[in-house]
Amino acid sequence: MPTIKYYLRENLLPPGKLTSPNQASYGEAHVRRLRLIRALVDLAQVPVARVKEVLEGLDSDTMSLHDQIGRAHRAITPQRQLTSTTDAQEAAAAQVQALIESRGWSIHPDAPALTTLVETIAALRTLNQDHLAGFLDSYADAVEKFTELEVAAVTSRPDHTTPDQIAESVIIGTILGETLISSLRLLAQESISAKRWSAASTDTPPH
Repeated sequence: MPTIKYYLRENLLPPGKLTSPNQASYGEAHVRRLRLIRALVDLAQVPVARVKEVLEGLDSDTMSLHDQIGRAHRAITPQRQLTSTTDAQEAAAAQVQALIESRGWSIHPDAPALTTLVETIAALRTLNQDHLAGFLDSYADAVEKFTELEVAAVTSRPDHTTPDQIAESVIIGTILGETLISSLRLLAQESISAKRWSAASTDTPPH
């Protein structure tokens, strides 16, 4: 398969065990790594160079599991350019800092998600949507609860016994979890909208 050959050439996949001069066999570790690569490249749109960094972290004998996952999170966090005023940026940064301190979260100051959160809140304020920014603590409550469930589910799996297996599961879960949560949110909004504002029940989608 050309894609797998490309991954092998780029050293994203380790070479298989040679069974003949032109053939090699691949085990479960290769299959698991291939799933992760495809999730990073196809789902998260992570450049190959960044994928290499993630995989190097997973293969490290000295990097902690926390740092392995952190490197992956930095690779898959989208970089957005949002328009906002300076005042909104300063207010958003103060709000996020207060949230982190009040919740006792341990966050690296260079975390890309931290910058994204500040920019998102600043954009809400600039667009006169301060009421949504006011829900930040409630959002954090909900996110913390289901994230605890996700991490517990990964670490309790009997087939996840090594740090790289746990990290791979967390990474794939994070990538697909974003889509899962977004989809559920849209469905919930549609249902609530129908209950509050629909004049009559209909099976056809709104135009």
